[in-house]
Order: sequence, then structure tokens, then C-alpha cells
Amino acid sequence: MSLQCGIVGLPNVGKSTLFNCLSNAKAQAANFPFCTIEPNVGVITVPDERLNKLAELVNPQRIVPATVEIVDIAGLVKGASKGEGLGNKFLANIRETDAILHVLRCFDDDNVTHVDGSIDPVRDKEIIDAELQLKDLETIEARIQKVEKQAKTGGDKEALRALNIYLKFREALQQGLSARTVKFDNKDDEKIARELYLLTYKPVLYVCNVDEASAVTGNKYVDAVRESVKNEDAEILVVAAKIESEIAEFETFEERQEFLQEIGLTESGVSRLIKSAYHLLNLQTFLTAGPQEVRAWTFHRGWKAPQCAGVIHTDFEKGFIRAEVIKYDDYIALGSETAVKEAGKMSVEGKEYVVQDGDVIYFRFNV
Repeated sequence: MSLQCGIVGLPNVGKSTLFNCLSNAKAQAANFPFCTIEPNVGVITVPDERLNKLAELVNPQRIVPATVEIVDIAGLVKGASKGEGLGNKFLANIRETDAILHVLRCFDDDNVTHVDGSIDPVRDKEIIDAELQLKDLETIEARIQKVEKQAKTGGDKEALRALNIYLKFREALQQGLSARTVKFDNKDDEKIARELYLLTYKPVLYVCNVDEASAVTGNKYVDAVRESVKNEDAEILVVAAKIESEIAEFETFEERQEFLQEIGLTESGVSRLIKSAYHLLNLQTFLTAGPQEVRAWTFHRGWKAPQCAGVIHTDFEKGFIRAEVIKYDDYIALGSETAVKEAGKMSVEGKEYVVQDGDVIYFRFNV
């Protein structure tokens, strides 16, 4: 399951520094706009201590964690929706991602220039929001033109349904609101909405890039961002990208943890960001454990057992018979699959079972 989060923001807010910390890829982190012209893609491991604990019991040949792709997209500028600053290319790169990590500069540093001359993360957010909204409005206007006549004079019920959805989006966008503020109760309507691939309909995580002194508590800039997004369906994460680049230099986990404790953190910002990105995409993890491997498999929250079986192999879904499920906590508490079975803690589930995060599953199938 290939899923992507795109890192966006104005130039010089810390996107590429953060990307480097995430993936150890070497995107240029230079002090001028457009140093990242081609999007850089990194495959990021999702931190999950459950894998290590299972591996201690099972002693597999390998451990395979879940992953998410992170795409570092060059800095947007005002006018991007009209092609300013290579805008069209960048907007196309954003369109291909599943979620947006919007990095906002929330630190003062005279040595790092700001494209607009002053530090104001709320203004920066609004600049990018406006560019994405304008591009979405362009998309919606084109769709309305395409179906309006068909819906009103042709009696096409599906066209009418689509038109009503497009009109809701247009109304929101014309008011300067992002498409994600429009809610649908009907799943079919939601499906039509998703298939538009609107930039501002994608889930978003605002990443407030702060200085070292603000890494734990945040600062006035973070408070301003939090206030500005309180009515949005969005999340906020505070990260000090400069500290994260220092953490990445340590060779051992113990050294990293010691450094984090010294500055008052229990977990690195990179780790929190990856977990937040995973959550942002509405993803969860089921596990498999055996002598060959202990592995995390990614699935969408709410998926049933056959769909999750299909993540491993399409044949597993086609020929699904049953799922033998052990709860992670039971596996750890009892120490082995055999002990779990003897304690009557393994359940046998059918096609309607909704898989839960952390389930350790063995699928039975026949093709």
C-alpha cells in the first residue's frame, strides 16, 4: 500500500531540513527559494515498539516495519496558482499526495531570510491556503461547466448529484475556506468528493518549526497558529527541525534518548511526526509473527478481515476462509502463540470481523 504525505510551505521554513531528518535523504537545505526543484521522495519507517517486543518472543529472521512515503515539495510562493515561481509544477506534485504536512516557520533567526521579510506563520499559512484554494476553485468551475447543462436539462440524476457537491465546494472556496470544511453525511457523496482530488480536501497536519528553547512548550507563534486553525479539521505538531538534525547525528538509540531527556522530551519530533502522518491518513497496523518475520501491515481504519488479508496478497482476499486473531497484549502477557491458544485467548473470525490496530493475525485461505 503506497501512501504519500507531501511536505509543503513557503521557502526557508525548514521543509528540507525536516525531510532530511525524516528520511536521511539529502535534499538541499540552502538559504534561498527553489533549492528543491524536483520533489524528493523518502520512504519512512513508522516507529512501532510492538514489533521489537514480538520479535523478542518469536526470534524471527527479520523485522519488517510499516512505511509511509514523504515527498519534499519545493517552496510555494504567492501567485503559485497562476504559475508564479514554478507553481503549476509544485501544485501538480501536491495533487498526487494523500495528505499534506504544512510546515510553518515559528522561530526567529536573522541568519535565515524569510521570503516576505518578517516572521508571521498565520500569514504564511493563509498565503498557501489561498493558492491551493484558487487552484481548487479553478478545478470546480471546470467541473460545474461540464455537468450543469446535463444535470438541469438532461434529467441525469447522477449529474445533478455531482453538481450539488460541486456547488457546495464552490461556495466554501469563494468564501476563502478550504474544501475540507465541507462535510458529507452520505458515503457516495464523499466518494464523488474524493475523486475530485482537490488540494484543500486532503487531510492536513500543521508542523510548527520552532527554536530549541520552544521545543517542549511552544511559543507565541505556535499559539497564533493554534488559534487560527481551531475551526479547521486539522492537527498541529510542534517540532524543532534544527534539534532533529542534531539528533539524527547520534549513532545509537541510547545517545538519542539521553539527548532528548536533557532537553525535556520523551520522544523525537521526527518520531511524533511520522506517527501523526500515519494517523492523518487514517491508517492502522495489524501484525504477523512467525519464524521468518515479524511484520507490520498497513490498513485503513474500519477495514474487515478479507480486505486486510488482501494487503498481504490478493489471493488471501479472494480465497479468504477465516482469520485467527490474537490481541497484542495477550500475546505479550502469555509469551507465545501456543500459550495464547491454551488459554483460549485466540479468536476465530469471519468475513465481517473489523480488524483492530495491533491485532496479530494468521489468515486461512484457499484458492
